[in-house]
Amino acid sequence: MESINDPVALAAALIRCPSVTPQEGGALALLAQVLTRAGFEVERPTFSEAGTPDVENLFARIGRGAPHFVFAGHTDVVPPGDEAAWTHPPFGGELHGGALYGRGAVDMKGAIASFVAAAAGHLSAHGGRPRGTLSLLITGDEEGPGINGTAKLLAWAKARGEKFDHCLLGEPTNPERLGDAIKIGRRGSLSGTLIVTGKQGHVAYPHLADNPIRYLVRIMSELMSETLDYGTEHFDPSHLEFTSVDVGNRAVNVIPAQARARFNIRFNDRHTQSSLKSWLETRCAQAARGDVTWEIEYAQGNSEAFLTQPGRFVDLVADAIVAVTGRKPGLSTSGGTSDARFIKDYCPVVEFGLVGRTMHQVDEHVSTADLIALTAIYRGILDRYFA
Repeated sequence: MESINDPVALAAALIRCPSVTPQEGGALALLAQVLTRAGFEVERPTFSEAGTPDVENLFARIGRGAPHFVFAGHTDVVPPGDEAAWTHPPFGGELHGGALYGRGAVDMKGAIASFVAAAAGHLSAHGGRPRGTLSLLITGDEEGPGINGTAKLLAWAKARGEKFDHCLLGEPTNPERLGDAIKIGRRGSLSGTLIVTGKQGHVAYPHLADNPIRYLVRIMSELMSETLDYGTEHFDPSHLEFTSVDVGNRAVNVIPAQARARFNIRFNDRHTQSSLKSWLETRCAQAARGDVTWEIEYAQGNSEAFLTQPGRFVDLVADAIVAVTGRKPGLSTSGGTSDARFIKDYCPVVEFGLVGRTMHQVDEHVSTADLIALTAIYRGILDRYFA
């Protein structure tokens, strides 16, 4: 069993667990062993829902009372793709040239290993118990549907009486160097499909048909011509993007009966899902001009924008980063979605982890120096938080 104090060895051991979503792959079992030895109470609830795979999760806690600090993350990883294209085996956890290679090195087994090592160091220096409560909330469903993971694990913990005061999510937040950025929020995401129905017919007799593509293009053009906003203090401008147009038609001499366009809106805190749905439906109705049959099917898994206001907790995290790296991190809300979209409903959450340049790529890897430095940063956060 790897030393709980060695983030490099622990990260390598986690990488060797082939935990491709939704498989646990041994990663949570390894964490459970390590954390139990360190004095944590560990539970591994499995959640289910019809039409989705069962997912194993992990909750570990030590201490009692307030404040309650929780570290959140995921051990599941995306598939490695063509394993022959890797210089080092994707689940080998091999060290080479000062770097640790493998799927999940950056996203985000490396951060989990660093936090576990930091927690062990903090507990060792303070008699084995925090001055409050310290927990880990680890899912196996972040890279998957996001249904049987963090969202249900949070609800499960709340039902058991857990109250979290602050959370740090270990997603890779840094674009170039460790210490570049803390994420203090995320844009919302609204996805759906615009469906226009016409009448199928022969292209040689268009007067006997009604081509839905013509109307779909018109509605799309009017939607894309709109400016949703110009950004806010902490967020980039919101924007709508169409990502596919489909008619399911293999014939060149048939006017299709229906045309579909998939879209996604990434939006800032000037909007909500409800306000954007209202905007979409109003604009579609205006563009339809009363002579088009249309509807919108909204996707599951949409999320609201959120912001953790800069203040004492954000400053505490930033101070720990400066102390180790000498760099003052920027405050960012860029990027895609993360499990912070669920956590923000329970407590203030910020994200800080490794450099994300190789995440999801062939030969994903992390500098061993960064793993050690991240451990020192997380240790600094804990020492300050429980001071």
